Amino acid sequence: MESHPPEQYDFELLDSYLARLHAGERPEREEFLQQRPELASALRCIEALENLAPGQEENHAHAVTLDSGNLPGAKGSGVFPRDFGRYELLSEIGRGGMGVVYQARQKELDRTVALKMILASHLASPDQVKRFQSEARAAARLRHSNIVQIHEVGQLNGQDFFSMEYIEGESLAERIARGPIDQKAAVRIVAAVARAVEYLHQQGIVHRDLKPSNVLLDREDTPYLTDFGLAKAIFGGDDLTATGVIAGTPSYMAPEQAAGRRGQVGPATDVYSLGVILYELLTGRPPFRAETPVDTLLEVLSGDPPLPRRLNPKIPMALELICLKCLQKSPEERYPSAAALAEDLEHFLRGEPLAARPPGLAQKFWSWTRRQPALAVRLSGLGVFWIVAWINFGLHVIDGSFFVKISALLIAWMLVSLGCQILLVRGRWVFPARFLWGLSDTVLLLLVLLVGDGVMSPMVIGYPLLIVSAGLWFRVRFVWFMTGLSLISYGALVLDFYFRRPGLQTPRYSGFDRHAIFVLGLVILAAAVSYLVQRVRMLSSFYGQKLP
Repeated sequence: MESHPPEQYDFELLDSYLARLHAGERPEREEFLQQRPELASALRCIEALENLAPGQEENHAHAVTLDSGNLPGAKGSGVFPRDFGRYELLSEIGRGGMGVVYQARQKELDRTVALKMILASHLASPDQVKRFQSEARAAARLRHSNIVQIHEVGQLNGQDFFSMEYIEGESLAERIARGPIDQKAAVRIVAAVARAVEYLHQQGIVHRDLKPSNVLLDREDTPYLTDFGLAKAIFGGDDLTATGVIAGTPSYMAPEQAAGRRGQVGPATDVYSLGVILYELLTGRPPFRAETPVDTLLEVLSGDPPLPRRLNPKIPMALELICLKCLQKSPEERYPSAAALAEDLEHFLRGEPLAARPPGLAQKFWSWTRRQPALAVRLSGLGVFWIVAWINFGLHVIDGSFFVKISALLIAWMLVSLGCQILLVRGRWVFPARFLWGLSDTVLLLLVLLVGDGVMSPMVIGYPLLIVSAGLWFRVRFVWFMTGLSLISYGALVLDFYFRRPGLQTPRYSGFDRHAIFVLGLVILAAAVSYLVQRVRMLSSFYGQKLP
């Protein structure tokens, strides 16, 4: 029998479990965990991130088909019209990860409505039924001109449903896909939605899933907010999302929501999402959209969005300021309310001064470090090292010749880092720039150590730092590439120590065992970092977009 590595076998088991779910089966979770209890954490991660799968909410090709046998009066799958109690289903409007929406006719009132029901499949878990019912309850009590009105909430033969106002038109996502939107029209749409969101907040509700597909436009481009499946009561009430569970759509989630910090999710979370919608209307894309949902979440948490005017130079500076104020990482730095955002947008339309102000020098510097963290970390570290060398030179701890050599190497290191960063932002050079940067870091660290005390220098801590930093690229082979370079470089230092610097050798430090222990430590560290990177890649692969 062919044997599989334990890691590969675990991956195949999890992949099989997920494939059965996607096929509509109900695999026994407890039975699976009894057989492989060590996979509990991985299984929880998969289940928690399942809602983030690309296209799950909007790609119909991956949606689970509604079983027509569960619909009273169904004449067959996909056959319209057909009866559903007091309603006649006319056509399917759309479906997502949990529900399906039909255009329907309410017979006794002879009016067209939108009727939403939960999918009759494995997705209809008890928690999802509760979430569906929570959405209906949250929306049913709302009365606002820019919020879709709920007509009826009910259940028919075990099938939960609710009927709502039918908006003849399209979603904002469909409107964006058709092409550019006039800037003033975009501002009016977001301002109107912001007023609706402010009404939600006054009713004690946070939407938590604001995005273009949840905003409907009628024939006059009047926006209507819909889909309260993730709505949360601000003061008490039910919250079906457990602490630490990520719920929402990655590109439109605020950092506190992406981190699963439930206690920090509040009105400012919706203000952030409104800023993302405005950003996308102005530039044609959301501020963060990486290769996988996991990568997108990492960018939301730690990255800085490209400046809107770089993507579209026609955007006025005032609108860019409004966008960036909404997209601040800290909730306290955003607009204090959705109403304040709406007021600033209305001020822009009237040509009046804004509440938003340009960022200060410190904020610009901090934003730059988030946009280019690799370069910022290197320049900061090298700068600190040069300052230490300069202080030692001033105190006559080191001589002038040593200071000049170290300064020259540090300047060269900074220039090489700048060059690699320039290559990194150019699409076709991303792959070679990564390895070139790693190679230059290792070579320059070796030269600095050779100029100094070699293997006896405390700067040898740079080798494990290089390996850990390599893990931030989320590429296993890059981790081992940097490990190999570090081992070769350290080997050169050991040879230098024994054959060129006999004066540094003492009975305590001349033994070879300390070098063997250090090398073994580097290998163990690389194995640990690689294992973590492989876990992240494995989870990412469940969403159909594997990292290259």
